[in-house]
Amino acid sequence: MKHSVYGRAKYGARVVDEYIASLSGAEKAAVQHVYDLARQLAPDAKQVVSYGMPCLSYKGKGLVSVMVTKKFLSLYPFSNFEAVISREELDGFETTTGSIHFSPEHPLPDELVRKIISARMANVTK
Repeated sequence: MKHSVYGRAKYGARVVDEYIASLSGAEKAAVQHVYDLARQLAPDAKQVVSYGMPCLSYKGKGLVSVMVTKKFLSLYPFSNFEAVISREELDGFETTTGSIHFSPEHPLPDELVRKIISARMANVTK
């Protein structure tokens, strides 16, 4: 996978849209799809930079970021996703404490993305 360089100073209020525009091909489509799902659930989410990543924020808190890295695509839910998702639902995906790795050829299922984002939204409103 091609590594996409993200520079904070280069982007304005449309950071997510501009980041997606900097991508191409299957990676762009996969990243766009996750953000589209997030925007369906949180249509008022704002585009911001959090932890140096373009992301959507919800009620002032990071909701989700999706980034291209050298080896894979990563979804960062800004929370402990394992508290709301069973290990079986993540079967076949590499994870770290704060991210889930996937690829255009092995995308995250839509229901899983919706579950993660809905759980994060509920966490933010607590």
